[in-house]
Amino acid sequence: MPEKNALNPEPIEPVEPVEPVEPQVRMLDAHSLRGLAHPLRIRLLGALRLHGPATASRLAERLGESSGATSYHLRQLAAYGFVEDAPEHGKGRERWWRASHDGTGFDESLIHSGDPETRVAADVFLSEIAKMHAQELATWMNEASSWPQDWRAGSDLSDFTLRLTAGQSLELIHKLHDLINSYRDLPPAEGTETVRFHTHAFPHHTE
Repeated sequence: MPEKNALNPEPIEPVEPVEPVEPQVRMLDAHSLRGLAHPLRIRLLGALRLHGPATASRLAERLGESSGATSYHLRQLAAYGFVEDAPEHGKGRERWWRASHDGTGFDESLIHSGDPETRVAADVFLSEIAKMHAQELATWMNEASSWPQDWRAGSDLSDFTLRLTAGQSLELIHKLHDLINSYRDLPPAEGTETVRFHTHAFPHHTE
């Protein structure tokens, strides 16, 4: 029997999903990974995907960085095809940027690359993603009490332990991703908010 939602033990009325909508995902190779594997670049790209187009100065304010640093790293992201100009948002001389894709796909073979620089870049990328997930969760836990009860009920903090083969685990991951993607194009509804889902799956030694 799965563990109950720690913040909401009551059952939630399900929403009927629609057919899965595939997001536009940029698959990383060794070259693009080395261009992205910098903590600030990863955070800049994440902020543009989550909050939409912005200028270097707006991103600097959001992330607590200098506008010089955000401007430089945005240009580097553009050189590797992760971000692009958003001229329709521009007013005046400030340059607006947007993410070029909905998400980033990571090839596990990069971890075992024969190139040491690629392996280091893979470690940096994955460590920063894990750090961002932890920060987002900590932020939610600090702010949860300020949200209405229905949104606290619509949150989740659960974990599960299963006995699976590597293939079964991969199959379950794909099913979870398909289900989440099926909610991307639901009809507009009152009270809609941006909702973040994290999925973590990994083997665990029990002895």
